[in-house]
Amino acid sequence: MRPQRILAVVAITAALVAGCSGRSGETTEESGGGDGGGSSSSVSSSFGDLKDVCQDGSAKGATSQGVTDDGIQIGTFSDVGFTKNAEFENAAKVFTSWCNDNGGINGRKITSNLRDSKLLAVRQQMSAACKQDFALVGGGAALDGLGTKERLNCLLPNFPAQTSQAAELGSDLMVQAAPAQKLGYMPYYQFREWLLKDAYPQSAGSVGIILGDSPVAKVLGDMQVESVEAAGGTFVYNDKYPAAGVSDWTPYAQSIKNKGVKGLIFYGSFDQLAKLENVLSGMNYKLDWIDPNNNAYGEPFLKLLGSAAGTQNNLVDLSGILPLESTEPVMAQLKELYAKYAPDATLTAPSVRAFSSWLLFAKSAASCGDNLTRSCLLDAATKESAWTGGGLQAAQNLAPGAAPSPCFNVEQATPSGWEAADFDPDQGPYRCNIPVKKTVGDFGSGMTLSDVGKSASDVK
Repeated sequence: MRPQRILAVVAITAALVAGCSGRSGETTEESGGGDGGGSSSSVSSSFGDLKDVCQDGSAKGATSQGVTDDGIQIGTFSDVGFTKNAEFENAAKVFTSWCNDNGGINGRKITSNLRDSKLLAVRQQMSAACKQDFALVGGGAALDGLGTKERLNCLLPNFPAQTSQAAELGSDLMVQAAPAQKLGYMPYYQFREWLLKDAYPQSAGSVGIILGDSPVAKVLGDMQVESVEAAGGTFVYNDKYPAAGVSDWTPYAQSIKNKGVKGLIFYGSFDQLAKLENVLSGMNYKLDWIDPNNNAYGEPFLKLLGSAAGTQNNLVDLSGILPLESTEPVMAQLKELYAKYAPDATLTAPSVRAFSSWLLFAKSAASCGDNLTRSCLLDAATKESAWTGGGLQAAQNLAPGAAPSPCFNVEQATPSGWEAADFDPDQGPYRCNIPVKKTVGDFGSGMTLSDVGKSASDVK
């Protein structure tokens, strides 16, 4: 993508990530390097159903870049310099502080190096990570594909909280712990089938989609069109809006009303959607459902909606992540860790995804003992066939090439907050009985080691 085209997508890309980001607009203070900022702790080293995640020990040896007798250097990517959103930085602080208070990884303390990609500095930050970090954990960048070639060249493993572009999304040496879109499979297909066949069958023949006008959003839109049509939906409205935003949404609202749209998919900044919904509500036009995408899952969107939160029906698919409103003990435990180690930070859905990545890294690294190498780390992580992050998510098979989980869960926006929708869960808080479906269109491919002249045998 040329620089001028990148600039054209800046207004929406930071909030629009194809890995189901769930961004909530958090703007907390910077969280530092995660070097054990909490006081000596009596907090349990277990998390959910994971026992002794971190532990004392006497591991020795400089077994890999970033690993010494007493420490492990980890990189955490974030666009915080652009978005002012510190959720990945805060998740790193919480996890590493807690882990280090419990002894680290076999006695090796973890330091998280913030790699602030500032939207357009992915390649530069990846080059820095390649010179210092053992692995990348718990982060993400909207234009992450810009650094994939450099990452594979230096054989750097990635345990991201989220991925965005196809080059990184399907790349080698990448293990995504939390539920995520996988290349070759229709995103949100189970959610679409529930919407169109179970919950609102009357909307199936009158679906609309509107997205910010950019190359990134176009790909996302094309994927959603394929997924909706495969679930039995028919589009009567397909439109774009300027990526920089719209001052008056009345013409768009009028078109939606004139076309008789009953179900609307929106890709872009949720503040723009809130304006559109308020115009629709002012026209006394209520849709059966609106999918604001899970970027909107959080309090900021509800505040922007105002009275429209009670007029329009906003539904988001969390794709198998435990909702923040959950009363499960594991969510309460996570909130306690945030209260202890980052009391001014806001827990968000991406924070949950990041924490799952950190947990996977810690369990995998601990299993390597003294011999903490990248190959051992990756081998351990990819053997997890039912990873739940201690109970923070639906089970995921992390083996390379494994199909994504069919599990999904739906949250509904209401004037009193986010609540679980009536989507007929059949496995705890999730519904898992609608099979995944492979894509038909070509939406790109991930970068491989062979693309950079390397192979798995080069990973030490």
